[in-house]
Amino acid sequence: MKIDAIEEAPPGAFHRKLLIACCGGPLLDGYLLSIVGVALTDMTRDLALSGSTAALIGVAAIVGMFFGGLLIGPLTDVIGRRAMYTIDLAVLLGASAASVVTTEPWQIIALRFVIGFAIGADYPIATALLTEWSPRRQRGRALGWVIMAWYLGALAAYLVGYLIAVAIPAGGWRWMLASSAVLSVIVLVLRHGTPESPRWLIERGRIDEARELIRSVLGKDVGREQLLAARTTGIRHGSVRALFRGIYLRRLLFVSLFYTCQVIPMWAIYIFGPKLLGAFGFDEVTVGTVGSALVSLLFLAGCVPAMRLLETVGRRPMITWSFALMAVPLLVLGLWQDAPVVVVLGCFSAYAFFAGAPGILEWLYPNELFPTSIRATAVGLVVALSKIGAAVGTYLVPTSLEHFGVSGTMCAGAAITVVGLVACLAWAEETRGRTLEDASLDASDSAASGPDSGTGTGTGTGPGTGPDSGTGKDRPSADPVR
Repeated sequence: MKIDAIEEAPPGAFHRKLLIACCGGPLLDGYLLSIVGVALTDMTRDLALSGSTAALIGVAAIVGMFFGGLLIGPLTDVIGRRAMYTIDLAVLLGASAASVVTTEPWQIIALRFVIGFAIGADYPIATALLTEWSPRRQRGRALGWVIMAWYLGALAAYLVGYLIAVAIPAGGWRWMLASSAVLSVIVLVLRHGTPESPRWLIERGRIDEARELIRSVLGKDVGREQLLAARTTGIRHGSVRALFRGIYLRRLLFVSLFYTCQVIPMWAIYIFGPKLLGAFGFDEVTVGTVGSALVSLLFLAGCVPAMRLLETVGRRPMITWSFALMAVPLLVLGLWQDAPVVVVLGCFSAYAFFAGAPGILEWLYPNELFPTSIRATAVGLVVALSKIGAAVGTYLVPTSLEHFGVSGTMCAGAAITVVGLVACLAWAEETRGRTLEDASLDASDSAASGPDSGTGTGTGTGPGTGPDSGTGKDRPSADPVR
């Protein structure tokens, strides 16, 4: 069960343009969440913000992302990827530009919420569209660039924020917040003319439109029978209920759990790097800041080898070994509070580097494990749940440092990571080299697909889990939800 023209297509100019356009959302996410931290210092002084108001401004975008992912994911499965793909960027552009004329804290909070809503909405839209057009051997690499774009956006925010602060000492924070409008315009231009997902058209019964789209974009003729065989039946488009049944419930629990266990320690290290390093006796302003910059670069660097290894070694081995390796440096820091500088920086750097594969799989797994009819719904729900983890990581670290010290805080991070490891050992599936249709197939229907369909669950072992599995003869569409 596959669409050869898409799954086996050689990467070309269309794929590169689509990749760049889809990475625009994560780039803006990293930029927006980081630029507000740079702007808050001057903003607090100019507007005489209280601590609670400053916290609301900082968290407003995260809250907005929660609702954006939760609400827009199902809508994207119902009305299509292409329409939402442009609307959310237009909203983001308008809200960013309006930031330059804000005068009251409530206005900033409201705009940050709207911006977060648009960014949260973009993840299920853009990643679903990118996944559904990507050749099977390139999906891991394509989704790897999504998380790398986030880190690049964060680094760009620090640079732009610094330059604006130097150029505009008074009121520069408004221009910092509004600067994302420039990025929004660039991404909006890049997204112009992006075609709809042929897989979504197939799910809606628009077979002839899908055939014509594949022919015009990839230059390949596809028979109606092949497209009909790839169609999912038995799941209502955008159905949240379908995510809470059978294997899809287990997959939702798996992705949400490992995502949360990844994001809490990662977010704490990323945001509170100087504070954590200061707790180890470092100078928080100088050494801590430089160390945090190094760790940030290693979060980015860890994605580079992971993109290749996910396609050669596989998803399941990479995520289980990554979680195991991430737990070790956190445990060392928790048990060895008086460790020398080299050990402390080495442990933080090792954690950041090993986080590369799970960071990519945060987006790759939910797009591969759920069928087209509920793919964006699943990604949106996972995004929403991840923001709860981000909020936990943001707010509990200072409290934990105050009450339990750096040793207890790092041990807690190691324990959370071990929980993620257990979830991966129990539930991680191998989807490397499989078509989207086979990877998302309900394993209870494996009998209908044959013994070599590669639809095994849990361990990902047995027939059909190799790099070329799921590429045999086309099979009739199964009904994943009875």
